Amino acid sequence: MSVSSNTQLKRSVRVPFWAQILIGLALGVLLGWIARSQDVSWLVTTLEKVGGTFVGLLKLAVAPLVFFAILVSITNLRKVNNAARLASRTLLWFMITSLIAVAIGLAIGLITNPGAGTGLSPADGSLPEKTGSWIDFLTGIVPTDVITPFTELNVLQIVFMAAVAGIAALQLGEKAQPILTLSESVLELLQKALWWVIRLAPLGTAGLIGNAIATYGWDLIGKYATFTADIYVGCLIVLFGVYPALLATVAKVGPVQFFKGAWPAIQLAFVSRSSVGTMPLTQKVTERLGVPKEYASFAVPFGATTKMDGCAAIYPAIAAIFVAQIFDVPLGVGDYLLIAFVSVVGSAATAGLTGATVMLTLTLSTLGLPMEGVGLLLAVDPILDMIRTATNVAGQVVCPLIVASREKILDREKYNSVASAPIEVDEPRAVAAAA
Repeated sequence: MSVSSNTQLKRSVRVPFWAQILIGLALGVLLGWIARSQDVSWLVTTLEKVGGTFVGLLKLAVAPLVFFAILVSITNLRKVNNAARLASRTLLWFMITSLIAVAIGLAIGLITNPGAGTGLSPADGSLPEKTGSWIDFLTGIVPTDVITPFTELNVLQIVFMAAVAGIAALQLGEKAQPILTLSESVLELLQKALWWVIRLAPLGTAGLIGNAIATYGWDLIGKYATFTADIYVGCLIVLFGVYPALLATVAKVGPVQFFKGAWPAIQLAFVSRSSVGTMPLTQKVTERLGVPKEYASFAVPFGATTKMDGCAAIYPAIAAIFVAQIFDVPLGVGDYLLIAFVSVVGSAATAGLTGATVMLTLTLSTLGLPMEGVGLLLAVDPILDMIRTATNVAGQVVCPLIVASREKILDREKYNSVASAPIEVDEPRAVAAAA
C-alpha cells in the first residue's frame, strides 16, 4: 500500500474531536460512578489529578494570553475603518444580550422558586474564600505593580494593563512596531501551545466529570434539582432561543449556519469551563463565520473577559433568588433591577475563568444578602459551570456577528458556505474540533 493510501486510511478512521469528547464524558461518568459506589480512593485521586491538571494547563496560559490578546486586539483596530464605532457597537450588544439573559434568569427564578423545598438551611452555608464588592471591583482594576496581577491571576488588572499598553502603542505609531511584531509572535506561540492543551480535552473531560460524580454523587444534585434545572433551562433558552432569534432578525443570517461554524468552540467551552482557555478557538470559528479577522481579533478577546451571559447574567439572577429564599429575605422590584444592573456592569469581574463566585458575591453584597449563600452553591458549581461557559462563548461569537452584519462588513458568502467540518489541529493557527 502506498504512503498516500496509508495517510488517507488514517484520516478516514480518525475519531472526530466531538466524538472524543463524548467518549471522555461517558468514561468519566462510568469511572466516577465506580469510584463512588465501590469507594475506590485511588481512582478518585486519579480523576481529580487528571481534571485538575487539564484546568491547570489552561490557566497556565491565561495571564500572558489575555495580556497579549488584548494588546494586539486594540492595535489591530487601526486596520479597521470606524474602529471607535465598532468598539462601541460591540459593547452595546454585549449589554443588550446581557439584559435579555438576566431577564430570562429572573423570570425562571420567580416562576420556579428554586430555594423552596430543598431541605437546605442557612446553617448549611459557609463564607466564601473570595468575595466581591463594588469598592473592590472599582479599586481592584488598577494594579499596584506589574508582577502581582500575573502571579495571582487577576485578569481584570491584566486587561487594564494590556489596554493601556495597546492605546499607548497606537499613540506611538511606527515607533511601537517592533513591540507589536513581538507581541503578535508571542500571541501566536501561546495560542499554538494552548491548542496542544485543548487536544487533551477528552482526557480532561473524563477527569473533571468523573471527579464531580465521585466527590458529590447524584444524591447531592437532588437537593439542588430545581436550581440546577433552572440554570440549564435558562442557558439553553438563551443559547438555542435568544441567540438564533437575534441572528435571524437583527443580523439576518441563518442560525443553523451559526451552530455549524461555532459548535467547536461551544463544545470546548462546555468541557473546559474557561472562556479564556477557549478564546483561540472562539476567534477561529468567528473568523470562519465571515467576521473580518481585524475586527474578530478585537471583539473575541474583549468578549472572553467581559461577555458572560451564563456566569454573569443567568446564574447570579437565579442564584440570588435561591439564596434569598433559603435565608428568608424578601426581594422587591428594586432588588431585581439591581441584579440586572450588576449583571450588565459587573460582568468583567468574572474575567473568563472557571467559576462565577466573584460575580455571585458581588451580586449578593449589592443586595445585602448573606455571603454564606455562596457556600450553599459551591458543591454543584462545576456542573453548572459547564453550561454557563458554553453560553458565554456562544454569546462571544454572536455579538461580533451581529455587529459585523449591521456594519456591512460580514462576509455573507463565507458565512453561508460554512460547513460542519472539523478545524484541524495540524493546520497552522487551528485546533482540532468537530463542528
